[in-house]
Amino acid sequence: MGAQGTEGTITSRGVRIPKDARVLTGRARRNLRAGTYERKESDAVLRMVRPGDRVLELGAGIGYMSALIATQTKAAAITSFEANPALLPFIAEVHRANGVTIASVENALLAPEAGPPRPFHVREDFLASSLDRDAAGGVVETVAVPVRGLADVLAEVRPDVLVCDIEGAEADLLPAGDWSGLRAAVVELHPQWIGQTGVQAVFDAMQRAGLTYFPRASERKVVAFRKGW
Repeated sequence: MGAQGTEGTITSRGVRIPKDARVLTGRARRNLRAGTYERKESDAVLRMVRPGDRVLELGAGIGYMSALIATQTKAAAITSFEANPALLPFIAEVHRANGVTIASVENALLAPEAGPPRPFHVREDFLASSLDRDAAGGVVETVAVPVRGLADVLAEVRPDVLVCDIEGAEADLLPAGDWSGLRAAVVELHPQWIGQTGVQAVFDAMQRAGLTYFPRASERKVVAFRKGW
């Protein structure tokens, strides 16, 4: 599915994304225009989300996925968490541009247990910002990001569907949660960082929750799980 640019925005799969060179790299803009940005995750999510679902998104990114869910499914609510504080204003712009009213975004890190805030290093390239001070790219600001306990978040949100893309943290976070309330999950794995042990830990966590790997909605590193067949 293609895309076209409008004044000040790129429209991709029906989602309007404001042009902002601080956030969108050349590669991201090209993929958005081609309709291939986060294609595998998008295809899986659109297949798994049903009318009335409460969606928990871990890793909001630029706000594309939450806007896609809000505009192209009949989900009841989307609760997103994003560790990078520099992205929150852009996510808000994306949601405004698409008339999204069912999504909320919180700047926080999720952990097995709540804890003190952690330093997060914002870089000139917003998408390269991270917890790692020594990663490539000049740091322009260091901010304290709240750390929330996973159990508390699950009790508040009571999600039906999990959408997770947290750059390798899935191997530690997902096994720490009680996901038995889920009907479906879409997880982007990062085996280059978590290895086979981490991948197995994610699959084991989903199995304990009563979720089964669903190959029809899975593609390469994006894996989908659901209850029942």
